[in-house]
Amino acid sequence: MSSLPLAICVLYLVACLIIGILPGSKASDSAEGYVAGDRNLGPLVMYFITGATLFSAFAFLGMPGWAYSKGVAACYVLGYGILGFLPFYFLGPRAARVGRTYGLVTQAEMVARRFDSRALAGLMAIVSVYALVPYVAIQMQGAGYVLNVVSEGYISRDVGAAIVYGVVLVYVLRSGVLGVGWTNTFQGILMMSMAWVIGLYVPWKLHGGVSEMFTAIGESKPELLRAPGLLSPSTDEGGVLVRGGPGSWVTYTSQVVVSIIGFTCWPQLFMRAFNAKDERTLRRTVILYPTFQLFLLPLLFLGFSAVLYALPPGQSDQVVPHMLTQMDLPGIVVGLFIAGALAASMSSGDAIIHTAASVFVRDGMVACMGAKPGPRQERTWIRRVILLVVVSAYGLAVSYKGSLVGLLLYAYGPIAQFGPVLVATLYWRGATRSGVLAGLLAGSATSLAFVTVWTTPFGLHAGLLGLVVNVPALLIVSRLTRQAEETEGEAFLACAQTPGA
Repeated sequence: MSSLPLAICVLYLVACLIIGILPGSKASDSAEGYVAGDRNLGPLVMYFITGATLFSAFAFLGMPGWAYSKGVAACYVLGYGILGFLPFYFLGPRAARVGRTYGLVTQAEMVARRFDSRALAGLMAIVSVYALVPYVAIQMQGAGYVLNVVSEGYISRDVGAAIVYGVVLVYVLRSGVLGVGWTNTFQGILMMSMAWVIGLYVPWKLHGGVSEMFTAIGESKPELLRAPGLLSPSTDEGGVLVRGGPGSWVTYTSQVVVSIIGFTCWPQLFMRAFNAKDERTLRRTVILYPTFQLFLLPLLFLGFSAVLYALPPGQSDQVVPHMLTQMDLPGIVVGLFIAGALAASMSSGDAIIHTAASVFVRDGMVACMGAKPGPRQERTWIRRVILLVVVSAYGLAVSYKGSLVGLLLYAYGPIAQFGPVLVATLYWRGATRSGVLAGLLAGSATSLAFVTVWTTPFGLHAGLLGLVVNVPALLIVSRLTRQAEETEGEAFLACAQTPGA
């Protein structure tokens, strides 16, 4: 393979660095400017910062890898992606109203304000960071895979991840959410266009078209097209990928349900309610968001196109870069697609790093522990925590050997526990701080226990079992403590219900 793809990747990283650094001078010199962009993000940036934030290295590497190794099981992404953002249409505007009124920039701040509870802010900060660090690690692994393959092994995965996220670190430290927003816009346009170009070209090149590709798979490996797909693959003694047996509808369905509930609850997405210029911009973003799903289809085609390819990869997550570098494709085409894969990794990673640090400081140190830094000092604290988040995620990325999709599903379990909390915060007058705290503690502990100690029954997702405990605990404890606890819930809910611009 020529050096052109690697050169294109270098140019792409330089472009991201420039685009990410330049907006840093436009925000106010405060934590609100650094975290929320002074609540002034317009429709274009809101569209891409929302869509590109959630479609990550998993989209370019993990999902095609699942299509290749597990067949139609990969379509679970389309199932939750189409429905997962719908709750934000109802939750987002209410959150935006109370955010402007009370000066809030994170979801835990919002919950803590509603129930006058430092403990809730601290617990949500812990759960958020616990889930966000693995999510950053996914992006780092993806970036490392890409540079390792495009350099033909000259750049190791660990070094590749360090190079890419060194660039991310610079512009996030410098520009905060504005740097994230404008790089996400550039990265979103790049990865969407490259996904469609390569996703249609490769099936045509190898099989004569998408229809012909699925016909060939149906004749030789029909089990891949039979819902709900296959179980996770393994690797034989020779390092060759071996597909698993038939999958379970229970496992598939529980993964979709937990992902739908957790989708809106991700802090880096929910914070967009506090970034938007107005409610019209926020609702327009929700309505247009499903169009971002369209770029997942060609990536599924890419994964399926590799099913009958003669040179299988050692790991399913590597199938797309492995196949593209083995095919007789123009260097510029390979380079642009690889740059698109890096864009997918970075567009999520930068937002998650920024969010995790903001949550740690705003929710953990300020809202929970009662620290009272000035605006500039708070911004400095967030920048220092950004360094800590990057180092922690990098350590996990270089030590974790499982699949990207597996790591993503693991992260969704704890975050899904925020779903009942957010609904109760913005809609239910009868909710109490003790009820919300009990539900969140019970759900998070249950989800964690089934990930680390116990085996989930019937292949259910651990996050779903957490929700089964979370919701009853919230309802019962709130009923028992309603008269004993007084919060400013009435004023808060009145603010949330009053339509804005």
